[in-house]
Amino acid sequence: MSDLQLRHAIPDEIPTLLAFWARAAEGTSITDDPEGLGRLLDRDPEALIVAERDGEVVGTVIAGYDGWRCHLYRLAVDPEQRRQGIAAALLAAVEERFAALGGRRADAMVLDHNELGQHAWRAAGYRPETAWTRWVKPLG
Repeated sequence: MSDLQLRHAIPDEIPTLLAFWARAAEGTSITDDPEGLGRLLDRDPEALIVAERDGEVVGTVIAGYDGWRCHLYRLAVDPEQRRQGIAAALLAAVEERFAALGGRRADAMVLDHNELGQHAWRAAGYRPETAWTRWVKPLG
């Protein structure tokens, strides 16, 4: 896996990242559009970490830190490159980022029906939080 490169996303690749998520991520989000991703990169240029191999995006994760909590979104790996340590490398990078920022606990958004994703998160040491349920309200 020494040919795997981790780096921060750049605004010029927003269309590429959205196309990658459409193919490799489970589900879509209200913010899966150029404007939403652009806002993320403007607000925190280091939040979206990209795994690249031979010039191609093979994995992503969003590591958002608001000064209080560490939030993980969009852990996605190219379906043809799974089980090669890409997710583990991405999670190691975000955990390092969070520790450097002073984060104390990370939480991940994982769809209830995404069994493959749940397996990956469990393998990385994450567990479901049963004490609460996420409540949402679309704004606009």
